[in-house]
Amino acid sequence: MADKLYRIVKSDVTGMNEKIYRHRRKILLWAAFVTVALLLTLTGYYVYIQSRMYTDYEVVSTAKRKDSEAAQFASFQGNILRYGKDGASCIDAQSNLVWTQAYEMQSPMANICQGYAAIADEKGNKAYIMDKDGPCGQIETHMPIHRICVANQGTVAILMEQNGTGYLHIYSKRGDFLAEGELHTKNSGYPLDIAISQDGKKLAVSLLDLNEGKVKTTVTFYNFGSTGQNEIDNIVSQYSYEGTIIPKVEFLTNNVLAAFGDDKAILFEGSQKPQEKQVIQVEKEIQSIFYNEAYFGLVFVGGEGKEMYEMQVYDLRGSEVLAKGFSRGYQQIGILENDEIYLINDLECTIFTLRGVEKFHGEFEKEIRKIMPAGGFRNYIFLVDGETQQIRLK
Repeated sequence: MADKLYRIVKSDVTGMNEKIYRHRRKILLWAAFVTVALLLTLTGYYVYIQSRMYTDYEVVSTAKRKDSEAAQFASFQGNILRYGKDGASCIDAQSNLVWTQAYEMQSPMANICQGYAAIADEKGNKAYIMDKDGPCGQIETHMPIHRICVANQGTVAILMEQNGTGYLHIYSKRGDFLAEGELHTKNSGYPLDIAISQDGKKLAVSLLDLNEGKVKTTVTFYNFGSTGQNEIDNIVSQYSYEGTIIPKVEFLTNNVLAAFGDDKAILFEGSQKPQEKQVIQVEKEIQSIFYNEAYFGLVFVGGEGKEMYEMQVYDLRGSEVLAKGFSRGYQQIGILENDEIYLINDLECTIFTLRGVEKFHGEFEKEIRKIMPAGGFRNYIFLVDGETQQIRLK
């Protein structure tokens, strides 16, 4: 039998581990390089689209509409809420009817909170509640309606006034009466505005007190949940401001309320008992306010030698994110769901980004009634007289 020859091979474990380490390191370096390059590319692209300016547009599609006299429009559940004196309807971007609600009102006013819309006859006694599928409740009051607001789950708050006394009524989404309260002018002040939180549990009331020849506004918070049950009249907090008139209060989110006065804007925050978080003093008269769920803005008349108007935009912490002067006239100003600011002046439309860039300015052949983003950074829906136009900036 032939002898078997064996060969002993020494394994260089240390060298092998070094090679594996270098290989892995090379892969990680390449991965890091690709990631950084991708982030830089995306950042550059974002800055590019945020700073790019457009002066023209193309109409991608047009849908005819038959609007009632003095019809008004609002975004609602991805569609368009159209309301006027003789009824309300919900239509899509192609002007297809989703649902309709007939009524007769002298001065219709609408309030929308995500899933629900409420329409009432100002100084009348009727109100209607709608969700994305159509009408779901109706309210008839015995006193003139002054303000109406709706929560995200359909709860409706109505402020009424009669013989110098304010009355607060709360209703379910079906129109069933839930609760009430009285606001006597001599004791608490004249009610200016109300706002209800998205969950329907918190209610804010702005009350103007002119007693003793001095101006004072009090913002009162009610809680209709378990927290408020332990408080007198469900009042959980109150804040008074001497020398200030606060005609507008609005829950920007469920727990953040903004109060807009003639010389200041005030932010309140709290899930149960809202507290004052930030006061923004202003030295000039506020011309316009606008807001969405992330930002709010104030517009003032510009100073001598400056632009015609000055615009300041703040986040929900009260930090200024934009200060911008502009000279374009406007009839409407607002902030879109994509956080762009728009100005509408009859046939003209201007769009600003939060970086202060005038993204678009253009003229249309028909009066502009409403503008909405349509996905992508160049696509919009314009509601002009008798038409719904989907446009692309270029």
